[in-house]
Amino acid sequence: MKKIYSVSVENRSGVLCKVAGLFSRRCFNIDSLAVGETDDPAVSCMTIVSSGDKRTIEQIEKQLNKKLDVIKVKTFDEAASISRELLLMKVKYNKSNRRDIMEICEIMNARIVDMSKTMMLIQMCDTSERIQLFINMFKTVSIVEVARTGTLALQKCNETEQTS
Repeated sequence: MKKIYSVSVENRSGVLCKVAGLFSRRCFNIDSLAVGETDDPAVSCMTIVSSGDKRTIEQIEKQLNKKLDVIKVKTFDEAASISRELLLMKVKYNKSNRRDIMEICEIMNARIVDMSKTMMLIQMCDTSERIQLFINMFKTVSIVEVARTGTLALQKCNETEQTS
């Protein structure tokens, strides 16, 4: 069972280490971790994807809520949230496979953001599953380098949700 945690924390040094330490001390696995400043420079948002049984998932939320630097913890089910990941991938190409690479990019809604005579830098923003599928499509091409962000997620819009 996978769960997405959106954790608002105080934006100061050492907070990431404390949260990661919580996971390592209790042998909880982090499948994905992304951290960034919010619209308030004093607050960062950590998006953590973790997996485990129901008891483990509940323990993670309880332990996160105990941390002093944690402002708020929200949990999302994958079905009730929109999640995205960013991929940057550098591939070698030649005349015979250049058109194929461009067609795959077009079909999968990826963009070629840089290019030289022998290499392309491709960007894609999508779900983790579609990004993995995209990478697998390039197994026959020479992948030079891959960089992926962690998952970012927000709960789906709810018409009855109040804006503050």
